[in-house]
Amino acid sequence: MRKLLLGTTALAAAATLTANAALADVSISGAHEFRYNSRSSNLAASDGTTFDTDGEVTFKFSNKTDSGLTIAHEVQLQSDSGDTVIDESFMTISGGFGKVMLGDDDGVGDNYGLAAVDLIAEETGTTGASATINTNSDIDGMSGNAPKIAYHLPAMGGLTVGASFADSGAVGSTDTTAFGFRYTTEAAGSSITIGGATATTEATTTDKDSQNLGIKVVNGNLSFALSQGTEEAADEDQEHTGAAISYKMGNGMTIGAYTVDGEDTLDAGEEYTASGVEVQYTIASGLTAVIIVEDYEYKAPTTADANGTTTGDSGTNSRLVIKASF
Repeated sequence: MRKLLLGTTALAAAATLTANAALADVSISGAHEFRYNSRSSNLAASDGTTFDTDGEVTFKFSNKTDSGLTIAHEVQLQSDSGDTVIDESFMTISGGFGKVMLGDDDGVGDNYGLAAVDLIAEETGTTGASATINTNSDIDGMSGNAPKIAYHLPAMGGLTVGASFADSGAVGSTDTTAFGFRYTTEAAGSSITIGGATATTEATTTDKDSQNLGIKVVNGNLSFALSQGTEEAADEDQEHTGAAISYKMGNGMTIGAYTVDGEDTLDAGEEYTASGVEVQYTIASGLTAVIIVEDYEYKAPTTADANGTTTGDSGTNSRLVIKASF
C-alpha cells in the first residue's frame, strides 16, 4: 500500500510539473553568417582580404498569467569569430498598459531610430583604422546592452513611443536616458514610416547627446529612406545624412543602393563619405547570399583631435556574405 501511495504521489507531482511547464511557450532560433571581405585601401594595414563569422542562438520563453499579463524571457548567445558571449538577456512584462523591459538589452533609441541604411541587409561603414567619426546617420545608443529598464507605451493607431534608462552604477556619473517614437500611416498607396530618437549620457563636464530622425516610404516592391543624425560631446559636433533605395525583383533577388555623408565641425576637416550597391539573393528558404560593394573616403582632421587621429583613408570595400537562419 505504501509503494502504491508513493507511486501515486510521484505521478501526481510529475503531472503537476508537466502542466506548469506546458504553460510556457519555448522557442529556439539561430543564425550564422560567413563573410569574405576584400578591401582596397590606401592604408597598408587595411589593404587585403579577410574571413570572419558571426553566429547567434536565441532562446525565448513566454507565459501568460491568469490576470492577462504576458511574461517573457529572452537570452541571446552570440559568437563572433570564435568568441562566445551572452549578448542580451532580459525579461518583459506586457499587458494593456504597454510593455516593460528589464535587463540587458538595447536602449529604445535602437528600437525607434530610423537610419536610411537600415534598408541595406549588410553592415556599411568602412573607415580608416584611426577614424573616430560615425559612419551612418543612425542614433548612437551609447549604453549598448548594459542593464537597463525600458517602457513602451501601447500602440496608439500608427504611433509607438518608448523610453529607457541605464544606470552606470552606485558611484557612476554616466547614466544614459533615451526616448524614441515611430509613426506609420498609409498615403497614396504607400506605407510611410517616420522614426526618431534621442539619447543622453551624463558626463562630469559636457554630456553626450545623440539624435536621429528618418523617414521610410514603401510602395509595392520599392522602398526609399532618408535620415539625419547628430552627435554632440566634449570633443564632438557631428552631423550625418543618409539616403537609400531598395527594390525587390520578385525572383528572390533584392537590389539596393545607398549614400552617407558626415562631418565633425569640432575636428576641423574631419569628414566621411561613402556610397555603395548591394544584391541580396535567396538561395533557398533560410539561406541567403549578399554581395555589397562600397566606395568610401575618410578625411582626417587637419590637426590631431582628442583621439590623436591624423590619418585619412579611401578605397573600395567588397563583401560576400552567406547567411543561414534556423
